[in-house]
Order: sequence, then structure tokens, then C-alpha cells
Amino acid sequence: MRLKNLFLILVTLLVLASCGSSKKSMHPSERAITSSTDNPVMLRVSENAKEFVGTKYKYGGTTKKGMDCSGLIYTAFTAEDIPFPRTSRDMSHLGYRLNLKEVNVGDLLFFETDKKKRVINHVGLVVDRDPNQIYFIHSTTSRGVIISSLEENYWRENFVMARRVE
Repeated sequence: MRLKNLFLILVTLLVLASCGSSKKSMHPSERAITSSTDNPVMLRVSENAKEFVGTKYKYGGTTKKGMDCSGLIYTAFTAEDIPFPRTSRDMSHLGYRLNLKEVNVGDLLFFETDKKKRVINHVGLVVDRDPNQIYFIHSTTSRGVIISSLEENYWRENFVMARRVE
């Protein structure tokens, strides 16, 4: 009887241990991002932007004290001596349009988050991608500079286009 109880305890422990051991896919902000581009300039632009993760939102801001979405992109590109417009709407006219399957690190994603105005008013920079997700860095009014997935409902629903600037 004692051996049977010991066996049941061991089986129970194994079952309980396996319930919490599922391997969770880590968000790029929680892991070292391995970029999927061969363009060293775009890799540096991406790294420049990632230096601001955690920076609070500030309309018109372009520093660690605070920045808005276009300020983040503007700062990341100008750090590489690439002249860049200051607003997301102006940025949306640069380069050429991409299909999402073509998007890579350093490409820009544009959004219309105010459906009443129907104009580009938000921009993000692709920092990583895998076969199922595109991760981009941007500055939000509620959380500041963060990395998000285009698969999140809000961003997927408000996405307008992707563009490459080289």
C-alpha cells in the first residue's frame, strides 16, 4: 500500500510540474533580438530606436525626457545622418510601399488611429520579424516607447501600409 501511495504522489507531482512548464514565446522586449536584415544601416537605425524603450510619451519630443512616435523615428534615422521629415504623415510619402511579406528590420509601418480623420497619424519602425509576427517600436500616449506586434488586434485593425526607405 505504501508503494502505491508513493507512486500516486510521484505521478501527481509530474502532472503538476508539467502544467507550468510550457515554453512561452518571448516578446522582443524580453529577449535579445536577432535582426533579419543584411542592411547594416537599417540595423543601426533599429538599434538607435531601441535605446529609447521605456521613454515616456511627450508630444513633439525627441529626447530621453520624452518623445512621440514620429520623434522616435526621426531621431533614430538622423542619428545615422539620414535626413528625415518630422511628422508621420510626411514620412508616409518616403521610399516605396511594401507588401507585409516583404517587410524587414528598418521598414516603417503606418497607422490611422483616428477613423474620423482618416489620415496617417502614427508610425512605427520594424525591429524584428518571424514567420508569424512583425515586431515594431513606437511611442504610445499611454505607455511611451514600447515594442509591439502587428498581430495585436488594435494595431492590425489600424494598419494602413508599410514602406521602405533606403
